[in-house]
Amino acid sequence: MDLSNLAPAPGATKKRKRIGRGPGSGHGKTSGKGHKGRGARSGGNTPPGYEGGQMPLQRRLPKHGFRNLFRIEYSIVNVGDLEKHFEAGAVVDAAALQTHGLVRLRTRPIKILGDGAVTKALTVKANKFSATAKQRLEAAGGSIEVVSRG
Repeated sequence: MDLSNLAPAPGATKKRKRIGRGPGSGHGKTSGKGHKGRGARSGGNTPPGYEGGQMPLQRRLPKHGFRNLFRIEYSIVNVGDLEKHFEAGAVVDAAALQTHGLVRLRTRPIKILGDGAVTKALTVKANKFSATAKQRLEAAGGSIEVVSRG
């Protein structure tokens, strides 16, 4: 066995369809395109969603909904998660949250919510805090710092 003997496995390859090569080939005359019409002509293929002139489904269905261009999507972290992942006296910022796997995208602003209990005094830097989160962090002896988006 050497490189000169290599061949694809039986049935792994197919001969290409040689269209327009006479009646004996089975693909002569109209070259498998049928007679006349859009499909037989150059550049003649139907766009996706075309239903033969019938009103397409996309246009038959009613429009609904609204997507606000100015909506801000926050990465959410609960104070209970901070309790689990950080030691007392730690400074919690975007980089620290990402290294601990609490936020995935650094491009999104971070909002701290008040779900869970916190007993450690933490210095938390984030873009937004819920009222409950502020209350729980300050009650535990920690401090909060609102960081502007930028």
